[in-house]
Formats: sequence, C-alpha cells, structure tokens
Amino acid sequence: MGDKVEIVDVGPRDGLQSQAELIDNDVKLQLINRLVEAGVKRIEVASFVNPARVPQMADIDKLIPRLKTSNDISYIGLVLNEKGLERALRTELDEINAVIVATDTFCLKNQGKTSDRMLESVKNMARLAQDANRFFGVTIGASFGCPFEGEVSPSKVLELVNTLVDMGVSEIALADTIGAAVPSDIRRIVDTIGKAIQETPLRMHFHNTRNTGIANVAAAIEAGVRIIDASCGGVGGCPFAPRATGNVGTEDVLYMLHRMGYSTGIDVQKIIETSRWLEGPLKSETPAMISKAGLFPPEPLSA
Repeated sequence: MGDKVEIVDVGPRDGLQSQAELIDNDVKLQLINRLVEAGVKRIEVASFVNPARVPQMADIDKLIPRLKTSNDISYIGLVLNEKGLERALRTELDEINAVIVATDTFCLKNQGKTSDRMLESVKNMARLAQDANRFFGVTIGASFGCPFEGEVSPSKVLELVNTLVDMGVSEIALADTIGAAVPSDIRRIVDTIGKAIQETPLRMHFHNTRNTGIANVAAAIEAGVRIIDASCGGVGGCPFAPRATGNVGTEDVLYMLHRMGYSTGIDVQKIIETSRWLEGPLKSETPAMISKAGLFPPEPLSA
C-alpha cells in the first residue's frame, strides 16, 4: 500500500463552519496560508451554502480570489445542491465535493431532500462538473451512524458506492459525521466496498465525538486507506447533527502516523503552532491533544 498518507485539512471549512465566534476572511486566509506553509497540499476552504444557515461561509466568494495559487496545492469547495455547484463552477477552485447523506431524515435536515432524491441531484451535478472538466468528489455522510435513524447498514453504503463509481466521480469519501464508529466498523466497511470501489480513490472523514476518531484513522490506514481528512486543532462539527463535535485533529493524526512510520510531507510542529494561534480568533482552546501534550520525543518528528 505504500508508506505515504495524504492529509486533507478541512479546518477552514468544516472546522470553522459551526464555531460560535464569527471568523472574518483575513483570519481564514491566515489559517489557509499557515496550512500551506506547513506542507498541507489539499485544503477544504469553502462551502457554497445558504449563508442564513451557515453564517461562517457567508462571504466565502470574496475569500477564494485571495488564495495563493500553486500547482502543488488543491483547494476544495463543498456543495450541497445545484445552486451551490453553479457558484463553485464560477470560481477557480481545484476540486468540488458534493455530499449525500446515507439516511433520509438526516439528508432532509442537511439538504432538504431524501437520500434517493439527493442521489439524483448528485448525478446531475456530476454531469455538469464533468462537462466542465472539473474534479468532482462525493462524500457519503453518516456512513457509520445517523443521529436520527441510528445504525446505518454497510449494504446501504455499498449501494451508494456502486452508483457513484458508475457515475465516474473523481473520489469517494466516507464520513463518520457524528463520531459513532469504532475500528471494527471501519474494517467492515472497507471490506464491504473493497471490490466495488475499483480504482476510485477512497477518503475517510472522522469526527471525535465519542473519542474514537484517532483509533478509526489507525484502522483505516491498516485497512489500506491512504487519504484522511483532519482539522487543525481538532475543531469542527456539523450544524445539523445534534451534539456532533470536532474532526480528528491534524496534529494528532500526524503524530500517530509519523510514529507508525508513515510519511505525510507535513511539518507537525508548524501545525501545532497554527493550532495554538487559532485559539486566539476562536476565543477558546482547540481540542486536539498533541498541541497540549507536545511531541515525543520533544524534537519535531520527520515528515
């Protein structure tokens, strides 16, 4: 499988979207630039959603033109519907990522449609993005559990994966949106979709709501997954999922992976410094553990 793991830092979007303290574009830009300087190559920077529902993303169209461009960096924008896709296609973002939630109740609260109806929207969005020669990935939200309907069957996720592969999407991500999963769930889902995923890159997105996020990252890596979402400082949460808390912390994931012998190309010490800096704008501590405990050995581990 190789010893290289790609980290997608979702902090500027998923990390900030549900924060109580409104963050202006100058701070968002500083956060993004700090991540780039630390060596992060893929960063989720925007969500094209109704600003009344997600105020943190209200002025995102003004931020995107200010991003530093580079052939080595991919900036990602999230879309929930065709209107959001239209906005994203008008930007120079490198990647567009859509979402479909595995359960009807959560999908209705998140996007105003049942899962089946949302799948039809995703098919339409995929065609539009592909016609425009744009990278178009899809995240399956609540892949491991729903706050409203409970357990989610791996067979439901497999059904969605099969459809997305047939659509020719650029990447598929499985999200533990409410932090319900444990390592055995990760191994089971990877086994379930193993043949169906074919050559489509698989990405995993974990929240630490029940303190299992970092263990789930390890399980995903051991199962062969090589693209992991994380958020600097471990900040985040879903505005439409009750009691959902932050993503796995980028620095926590890096510490574990580097100790396990994997390479990421990211300077964990710079991520720690960014996490501590972020506490100022947020006016609160970031939940990631490594920024509090420090590295071991004390010197920065090689990236």
